[in-house]
Amino acid sequence: MSANAKPFISQEEYLRRERLADYKSEYYQGEIFAMAGASFAHNIINSSTTTALNNALRGKGCHAMANDMRVHIPENSLYTYPDITVVCGKADLQTDAFDTLLNPTLIVEVLSDSTEMYDRDTKFQLYRSIASLREYVLVSQYKYCVQSYFLNDRNEWVYTDALGLESSLYLASVDVRLALADVYANVELPPRSQHHEALEE
Repeated sequence: MSANAKPFISQEEYLRRERLADYKSEYYQGEIFAMAGASFAHNIINSSTTTALNNALRGKGCHAMANDMRVHIPENSLYTYPDITVVCGKADLQTDAFDTLLNPTLIVEVLSDSTEMYDRDTKFQLYRSIASLREYVLVSQYKYCVQSYFLNDRNEWVYTDALGLESSLYLASVDVRLALADVYANVELPPRSQHHEALEE
C-alpha cells in the first residue's frame, strides 16, 4: 500500500464520527470530505426557499428541511447534506438515531463557485440512484435563476427553468409553484468570480 494512500473508512465509523463532530462532512466510498461554509447570500436564499416551500406544502403531507438533514444513498454509499430536502409521506430513516433520511422526494442545491460543477454533474448522477427522488432543483446565487430536473412517468429527466424576479417555477413533484421573488427575498446577489465569468464566455 502506498504511504500516501488514505485508509478506508466504513460507513459505520463515518456515522460514529459524524455524530460527535462539531462540523458536517460528506462520505463517499470509504472517504470523508469536510464541508465548507456558505456565503451570506447562500444562507439567506436557502432559508427563504425552505420557508416558501413549507408555506406552499402546508396540507400536502410534505415537509421541507434545511441542510441539517443528512441523506444516504445505499446504492452508491453517499452520505450528504443537501441544502434543502423535501420528503412526502412517511420518512424512511436509517437506524434508530433517526438522523439520516433515505427517501427524499425533492432535493434543492444552492449553487456556489466551489460546488457548482459537482452539484450539476457528479452529485446529480449520484442522486439519481435514489428510488424516491422525483425532482432536483438548482438555485443560482449569482443571478435570479432556478432550474429543475423532473423525473416523468417515462423515466425521463425533464428540464425547466425560471429567470427573473417576476417569474415562478412549477415543481411537479410536489405540485407547487415557487415564486422567485420569495426565493430571493431581501438578498443582494454576490458577484460571480472572474474565473467562472471567463468559463461562461
